[in-house]
Amino acid sequence: MKRTGVRGVLLGSCLAAVVGTAAPGTAYAVDNLPPNQPRIADLQTNFKPCATGDEPTWTGQPPVLTATLSDPAEDDRLGYPERVTGEFEVWWTDASGAEQRRTLTTYPQYTDQLHRVTAPSDIPADTIVSWRVRANDGTVNGAWSSDSPGAACRFVYDDENPAAPVISSPEYPAETWWVGGVGVYGSFTMDSPSSDVAEYRYTFEGGPTGTVRPTELGGPATIRFAPQRHGSQRLYAEARDRSGRMSPPTSYNFYVKAASAPVAEWKLADPAGSTTAAAETGKPAEAGSGVTFGGPAPFGTGLTTGATLDGSSHAYLTTGSPAVDAAKTFAVGAWVRPAETGRPMTVASQDSTGRAAYSLGLDAPVAGTARWSFTVGDAKIEGGAPEVGEWAYLLGLYDTETGYAQLFVNGHEVGSKAKATPTASDGAFQIGRIRAKTGYKHRWNGALGDVRVYDRLVVPAEVSELARRKPKLLGHWSFSTEADGATPEQNGGAPLKLTPGATIYRNTNDSCIPDIDPDCTYQRPPLVGEGNLRLDGDTGYAATDGPVVDTGDSFTIGVRVRIADEDATRPMTVLSQAGEHTDAFKLRYEPTTYSWQLIVPERDEAGAPERVVARAEMPSGSSGWGIHLAVVYDDATDTLTLYTDSYTDAGATVHLPNGWKSTGALTVGRGRTADGWGEYVKGDVDELQAYQGALKDVLGMGWETDPCLCTD
Repeated sequence: MKRTGVRGVLLGSCLAAVVGTAAPGTAYAVDNLPPNQPRIADLQTNFKPCATGDEPTWTGQPPVLTATLSDPAEDDRLGYPERVTGEFEVWWTDASGAEQRRTLTTYPQYTDQLHRVTAPSDIPADTIVSWRVRANDGTVNGAWSSDSPGAACRFVYDDENPAAPVISSPEYPAETWWVGGVGVYGSFTMDSPSSDVAEYRYTFEGGPTGTVRPTELGGPATIRFAPQRHGSQRLYAEARDRSGRMSPPTSYNFYVKAASAPVAEWKLADPAGSTTAAAETGKPAEAGSGVTFGGPAPFGTGLTTGATLDGSSHAYLTTGSPAVDAAKTFAVGAWVRPAETGRPMTVASQDSTGRAAYSLGLDAPVAGTARWSFTVGDAKIEGGAPEVGEWAYLLGLYDTETGYAQLFVNGHEVGSKAKATPTASDGAFQIGRIRAKTGYKHRWNGALGDVRVYDRLVVPAEVSELARRKPKLLGHWSFSTEADGATPEQNGGAPLKLTPGATIYRNTNDSCIPDIDPDCTYQRPPLVGEGNLRLDGDTGYAATDGPVVDTGDSFTIGVRVRIADEDATRPMTVLSQAGEHTDAFKLRYEPTTYSWQLIVPERDEAGAPERVVARAEMPSGSSGWGIHLAVVYDDATDTLTLYTDSYTDAGATVHLPNGWKSTGALTVGRGRTADGWGEYVKGDVDELQAYQGALKDVLGMGWETDPCLCTD
């Protein structure tokens, strides 16, 4: 490397002048400086930073030693960087006290490149091993990395895996039948006999997975876990020592009891005229004069009646004592239907000193939008959109293990969970009001049902089940028979009346093979079963006398249809249900986009804005034997979804916050147009089914059997 400085520059100038006049072939030497001393920051032991202090790097295998080596930039020759080799020296003291040294050399590489060697295979285990490195540019060695101000790197090779951990749990002892319970926390301690364990890795069957470190090296570590389901469960754990070596896994089996009942529950289904709400568990609740029993209840929940509170100062129920220890994990839930949303209202709360320890209800800021809310201490979670006259299931949850409070509406978490500090509470549980410094306020106006309080976690599957509303079959038309100009509903409900051009097609000659029997003409069999509705595309349609589904609430309707490809040259409406001025929904085929469309006007007005979703499918289905179409409106989530052959996608779902109730007939085969009625279907229709409620799985609709009534 050339020396720098004023003198070096002058010397170089003189030499250049001499060379310029020398005879050809004459060689002249120049000064060469040694390569740079490797920096500690550029050294690694098994890809971990070089350890130079009292604590060496621990490694579970003979390590890879790496160093970035360089030669100063002034040593370039005609613009080409120097090549350098690396000399690694490794040493230790053996069992007899003698020093052992090994030298390893790398191939030449350009400056600033990474040099890598593997430590000798004969290094002893559990012994401090040191190493250093220096660079050589082919002429001279650079300084060792251990020379001042550097230091030698140190490591210890561990050739033994840690012992498998022992797992124990006081709440969930191994191989013991039916302990703990769903949503009940337990402690699980992992303890390996090995003294150098740095962490434990664990996996509960079905989740979660994680790692946990002991408070000191080689010590035990404890995690907290609340089972999400009952029955046999398993925990797997491994110990990892400081060198990275893993132990064999340990499997721990335990058996979880079913979820416990709420500590307090009032269905509020007491006879009309009652002054007390009977408790399924816990204490009865005395009712104020503003509470009326025998009111409405949400369908599909098993509740027969509910309680109606009038929002007055007498609209409350109370137990006179707390329902749960609010400083520990708890949950509170209820079915609610507000009669107004313009002011704050309380579903349930528990008294503390001059305030409530927690409350569940409706919040309505003066200049904002109403939201459901759950408050624990000073923390509040808000979310969802309350609607007058609409049932919703609310559940607030506080988890003392995590410190978070959460709010669920209709089985789904809303808002953002919040850290909460609970307030001490030994006051009474309240339904329909909340305690303040000056007395009670925010009284509920509307209907309530099935108020529950838990002293444990309510797990997500339970929340979904509590909010589930089993759909109710409203009508099933199989189009197999006709009598007096109508086709009957399977269960004796309202028939569909047939107009000229609409007939029930029943084929008894579908086994005819013209190539064998020239006297027969092959006809397709019905779509499903013994017959289907056949429409002429001109005047034919079928309709009920009035509405079948309540389009202002959750509903599901499905139908199987086949339109020949050669006939699909214009829009055709398969299903519609009329309002006064327009259709509440219209399910149609649109040939210009080769898709099935669901069209929903935002209000019952001619020319009202429309929400439109679509799925690209052939008019006769992928097989040519028909396609099943289903419409699902979920009022709880304000979503409207179109399914084709049980499939959907994001483009076939639309947000519909305010579905409106239609009053007209359900019609098969035509829909409203700007000129009146039109878009008559030419094709076959079969297996029309309608439900109150939102089916979560439409698989099976369009066949003779009822579909799955799954909700998850």
